[in-house]
Amino acid sequence: MLQKQANRLRRKIRVGSTITGTPTRPRLSVFRSNTHIYAQIIDDTTATTLLSSSDLKIKWGTKVERAKEVGTQIAKLAWEKNISEVVFDRNGFLYHGRVKVLADAARDAWLKF
Repeated sequence: MLQKQANRLRRKIRVGSTITGTPTRPRLSVFRSNTHIYAQIIDDTTATTLLSSSDLKIKWGTKVERAKEVGTQIAKLAWEKNISEVVFDRNGFLYHGRVKVLADAARDAWLKF
């Protein structure tokens, strides 16, 4: 395994032990690959995914612009299901670049972290 991936998994395990989603405040989990970005809202008490969004169907823009669109999409979907507060789980990724843009776009669409 590459050192970058090993470091990310180490951060994920360390942070994941403290972050859990509840029915009143679910967890917003972000996964970033080289080409795409994915976001899910998860209730950890029942281990179910409540909402999900990704940039697979978005064909325009740069990766950063697509991450911003995913952030606004997940916030709108959460608003429709009456979810206003979430716990942000960056999944071991650094809070920088596309992960930060997604989080800021979700905050701008009135999703509270």
